[in-house]
Amino acid sequence: MFKKHIPAACAILLACTAAAAQDQVLNIYSARHYPTDEALYTNFTKATGIAINRVDADDAGILARLKAEGTASPADVILLVDAARLWKGEAEGLFQPVNSKLLNDAIPVQLRGKATGDGASPWFGFSTRARVIVYNKVKIQKDDVDTYEELGDPKNKGKLCIRSGSHPYNLSLFGAVLEHLGEQKAESWLKGMVDNMARAPKGGDTDQIKGVAAGECGIAVTNTYYLARIMRSDKPEDKAIMDRVGVVFPNQASWGTHVNIAGGAVAKNAKNPANAVKFLEYLASAPAQDHFANGNNEWPVAKGVKINNPALQAMTGGSFKSETIPINVIGMNQVKVQQMLDRVGFK
Repeated sequence: MFKKHIPAACAILLACTAAAAQDQVLNIYSARHYPTDEALYTNFTKATGIAINRVDADDAGILARLKAEGTASPADVILLVDAARLWKGEAEGLFQPVNSKLLNDAIPVQLRGKATGDGASPWFGFSTRARVIVYNKVKIQKDDVDTYEELGDPKNKGKLCIRSGSHPYNLSLFGAVLEHLGEQKAESWLKGMVDNMARAPKGGDTDQIKGVAAGECGIAVTNTYYLARIMRSDKPEDKAIMDRVGVVFPNQASWGTHVNIAGGAVAKNAKNPANAVKFLEYLASAPAQDHFANGNNEWPVAKGVKINNPALQAMTGGSFKSETIPINVIGMNQVKVQQMLDRVGFK
């Protein structure tokens, strides 16, 4: 009799083993293309035993893939690097709300998606990047570029370098400025920037910084982590750039500097939702937040976490006034902003 039960017992054991193995997997779709992030994934697996499978793509590609895959999607966690894309994923119902006391306690409310009635949020921001102005220290006075509004002021005609207006980083900045200034003034401001360009928009943020250092333009807009990379470099050519370029955190006397976020969500059709929540909670932990600050030069967002990144501290003395517009508002302004860009000829 005992032998007759062995096959059944084995079948049960194998099924349990397979289920346990499945429980120890996490599938991530990530728009974070930073080599330093490999340490994040490795440390999570070491701490939890959960293996990570990752697909890398840009924000728009990830959202399109989720929509196309529907309920068949293997994605558990979605990592995006732009506020507008996080809002879009939320608006299109691609994320599932997470109710985690740890995350709610750690992440400021303005850096989360719109909460449901029970306090769950569809996504959480885990790091921020300030969108700042860099200027040529020989040619430009800092006081002439200490607000975003001055980017469109005639006094800076022929001095501005900037990447495409349709890039998510700029769309989010412009969406925030629209909220501050109103539609009429915001469109006039965008037209002023077009008039002030030293050259047509091209390249990434690092190219804008190099353009300022080379004298091709007097002022430019960049995310801080690009600038911090140059500041922390030992290369002579990067040191030469920093000898020529200064940085200003705009609007410190008014609404504060615009910050964009990198954040994460649990996919609507996640097959491993418990593991996904564990990963998001891990991203809010002190070690992961320290990694964002020191590994990729981003500002951590979890309450109580301090940074010791020399470049970030050198930029600001360690802190700065940032705007507090809810991210969903910036996201909702995107369509209006794109229409304005078309009208004023901002490519």
